[in-house]
Amino acid sequence: MGREFFSGRARRKEKLGIKLDRATAALPASVYGALFTITGGRVILTGLVGEVTTVIQTQACNLKVTATPTTGTAVDIATNLDIGTAPDEVGCLYGIGAYVGALVGTNAGATVLPTYMIVLPVGTLGITTSATNTGSIKWTATYIPFDDGAEMVVA
Repeated sequence: MGREFFSGRARRKEKLGIKLDRATAALPASVYGALFTITGGRVILTGLVGEVTTVIQTQACNLKVTATPTTGTAVDIATNLDIGTAPDEVGCLYGIGAYVGALVGTNAGATVLPTYMIVLPVGTLGITTSATNTGSIKWTATYIPFDDGAEMVVA
């Protein structure tokens, strides 16, 4: 079968795995907010993209991405990005470039997927803000089950 019969959805699934879309939501107020829940075993995170849907309030606010296991210690998989000092506009995209590197954010242009796939344990994947800013972000994750029976769902 030629490439013309291999849809975009099939190509994405082959390369990145299962896609989950989380509806847009307000930023958590200076706390951790779970985006996705991992159950049944470990998963491989192949992509995480956030898109601003309501402009972020103008005031300093760091945003980071954290994996919080059911057992053990939480780990930041993308460190702080200031999203409020020069407020991020509608359409701004966030992504993870390097594991434990700074979260990447670009105003309505483009973003990156992880340089390396990231193995996440049973628990949650979420974001933490350093201030109470208004604004909303929708998140999309892609993953591959690492263990039989493992899955990730919208929190």
